[in-house]
Amino acid sequence: MRKIKLQYIVQSVLVMVMVGCTQAPTMQIYSIEVPKVSAISASPYKNKVLKVTFPYSIREQMTEKMNFSYSDSDYGTYLNSEWSNNMSKLMQGTLIDVLSNSKLFKAVLADTSTLKENYRLESNIFTFEHRVRAKDSYADVSIQFTLIDADTGKLVKIKRFSYTEPTPTIDAKGYAIATNKVIYRLSQDLLAWIIR
Repeated sequence: MRKIKLQYIVQSVLVMVMVGCTQAPTMQIYSIEVPKVSAISASPYKNKVLKVTFPYSIREQMTEKMNFSYSDSDYGTYLNSEWSNNMSKLMQGTLIDVLSNSKLFKAVLADTSTLKENYRLESNIFTFEHRVRAKDSYADVSIQFTLIDADTGKLVKIKRFSYTEPTPTIDAKGYAIATNKVIYRLSQDLLAWIIR
């Protein structure tokens, strides 16, 4: 009887250990924080409507996956960490929020709006990844913006912004922290560029 109880206890413990070991790690979800910006009082666009188009990636498909690279040809994605939404959608939403909060334009809309715009802001993502090289680790972001006069279809200005921000840790969390620092810098630079 005692032998049966002991055997039952040992089997129960083994089953619990095996179940605990086979459970997948919890998925970690990260997002882009909308940077706080000051309202700009003197703007040549303050009576104009801007549409922010959906950002497209030049090299890779933008999804919820968090990309990393160990070399120019060695790429991957984190298995247990993701962005909270498709990165292009996160970027479009962040840009709309930043531009709206800056008061540079009378209205800032997504390109799905049926309202007629005066200007259109297009963006192409060249790089958006966690770049790891030996002991160096960075959030690497490169985006080109094109401001177009929607009434004439002519180019107003174009500029490519590139950032390499060191990560505090060499993992997805460190990458997310560094990416948010990049988005803050990008927001400030974008506003200064548009108004210039």
